[in-house]
Amino acid sequence: MRVELLAPDTVAPEPAPSGADASGFAHALDAIGRVLSDATAAEDNYASGTGSLQEAMYQRAQADVALSVATAAAQRAAQAVQTLLNLQI
Repeated sequence: MRVELLAPDTVAPEPAPSGADASGFAHALDAIGRVLSDATAAEDNYASGTGSLQEAMYQRAQADVALSVATAAAQRAAQAVQTLLNLQI
């Protein structure tokens, strides 16, 4: 299997404040949360008449892709852990 790194066009995660958890997983979750909240804000703006339908659809599509990638990564991690747990030593 060959795994290629994804280069999403979302906002880069902000650096963690000193003393905070600096794991890549936490940064990924924060980025997904920001993408989802941006999509919700764009939809709310469209509903209130201050935003465009194009922006709302674009933000929602970005959120859907980010959520799909996160789900696939979580499933692969769970499969890897299950494989390790099934090893007989």
